[in-house]
Amino acid sequence: MQIVKTRKELKRLLVSWKTAGEELGVVMTMGALHAGHLGLVEAAGKDNDKVVATIFVNPRQFDNKNDLASYPVDTEEDLKKLKVAGVDAVYLPQAGEMYPDGYSTTVSVASMQDCLCGAARPGHMDGVTTVVTKLLIQISPDRAYFGQKDFQQYLLIQRVVRDLDLPVDIIGVPTYREEDRLAMSSRNRRLDAAQRKIAPTLYQVQSTIRDLVLQGETIDHVLEWGEKVILDAGFDRIDYLELRSEDNLALITETASREAVLTSRIFVAAWLGTTRLIDNLSISR
Repeated sequence: MQIVKTRKELKRLLVSWKTAGEELGVVMTMGALHAGHLGLVEAAGKDNDKVVATIFVNPRQFDNKNDLASYPVDTEEDLKKLKVAGVDAVYLPQAGEMYPDGYSTTVSVASMQDCLCGAARPGHMDGVTTVVTKLLIQISPDRAYFGQKDFQQYLLIQRVVRDLDLPVDIIGVPTYREEDRLAMSSRNRRLDAAQRKIAPTLYQVQSTIRDLVLQGETIDHVLEWGEKVILDAGFDRIDYLELRSEDNLALITETASREAVLTSRIFVAAWLGTTRLIDNLSISR
């Protein structure tokens, strides 16, 4: 496994692969890797001749400086995991490599940003779409793999690629979960023992909401019930608990058609202490 830290090193490495006609997959991460990240690597390995993983804690997608400062970093352990997983190369740039002096460009998607994490974390999604676009241009992969736990991010990246005519397929991989169904996340390691026992409530509530909606219960009623259960379980606050279209994130209300409901997802973001957890679940799958 090769490790490169600059664009020049990256270009030199990739040119031989591309000259040989080898197909390339990329998995973009901010480190603190878990089984979900490695599942993306596995999916990329099945589809491509070569796999590049990136590790870059992107400062532009943090709306809170304290959140950035406390983000878990263990690069040495991450590199060991990627090597065992069969990654061919790791791109490990520093902030100055990605955003050199004078950098002033933002890639922003006009639609699908005024809700969910886009609304709760101002500037976050612009930071995500900007860094992903830069990495796609620098690496020029055939395919890029993203976990669907960050479903809004996944849709926005699809839109960027479509709108800017970038020659890459964006592949969404279903959310990886712990045995108790908590969505895997680097932030889970911040939870203390008591919080970790509470955290699976998010999946339990989403699962019950799905069942109740399919049975014909009113959306407003089941969401109100879900918020109460989450807070009663010990969560400190809820940023959102909503049903939205999995095509364009349009809000699903009582007046929505049955077809619209069946092609929607339940989205939730809630806080345990200083740790913000997100998840989503398809209504019909």
